[in-house]
Amino acid sequence: MIELTLHDDAGYAEVVLNAPQKMNSLDEAALQELAQAYTDAARAVEAGQVRALLLRGEGRGFCAGRDISNVTPATDDAYGYLSEKVTPVLRQMAEFPAPTFAAVQGACLGVGLGLAIATDVVYVGEGAKIGSPFANLGATLDSGGHALFTERLGAHRTLDLIYTAELMSGAEAVRSGLFSRAVDDAELLDFTRATVAKVARGATAAFLASRELVAQVRDQRIGLWESVEHENRLQGELCGTEDYAEGFAAFQQKRKPEFTGRPLR
Repeated sequence: MIELTLHDDAGYAEVVLNAPQKMNSLDEAALQELAQAYTDAARAVEAGQVRALLLRGEGRGFCAGRDISNVTPATDDAYGYLSEKVTPVLRQMAEFPAPTFAAVQGACLGVGLGLAIATDVVYVGEGAKIGSPFANLGATLDSGGHALFTERLGAHRTLDLIYTAELMSGAEAVRSGLFSRAVDDAELLDFTRATVAKVARGATAAFLASRELVAQVRDQRIGLWESVEHENRLQGELCGTEDYAEGFAAFQQKRKPEFTGRPLR
């Protein structure tokens, strides 16, 4: 079950994976609910209600991956599930029209790891469990895990994790550069909510410009001077936003800015 709450007063949406009895694992119906939650949250962004999003899981785990409790291997269409059900949702998440954060506690595996990869900023509990348990299933890591692990950990450590099915703690994952910050498990949700609320009051268009630049460097492997040219272009576009004008005015008047998050004047 996927729940969406709009915290209008704080300016952010909260999407909750709420099936703790099965560690928030996802079947096709849950993926459809997740896609709908992001669609509804995006509409709230367009309406000016929210300017950031928090994704979290209820209970002991963030998301243990695909719900395989009723899967029959002989008739399983793993390719169809991943390419037609999972990947479109991950792309939708990655293209959400506002900054996104995830609070990851406990198990973050398989498709659950993919949800984290598709999120802008990931904070993990120090005791989170991250890795590839698929050696025990005769399957392989999916949902972007190979790209993330190889880029951040290198080929040897990636294959070590895959071959052995050993899991990294949240603290080790952050030390290894997989995600942004490790937070005490008991403080994770409060810390993430406070950060999301702060970002929701920020210059949304500028944040999305940075997301675009980071994606270009990561996915297109553009070099320094091509990246500089993209920065120049986006900075020029940001000159036309209310937040750009407000930021400069606040600096010159020695006060805190009050950003609206609206993209163009």
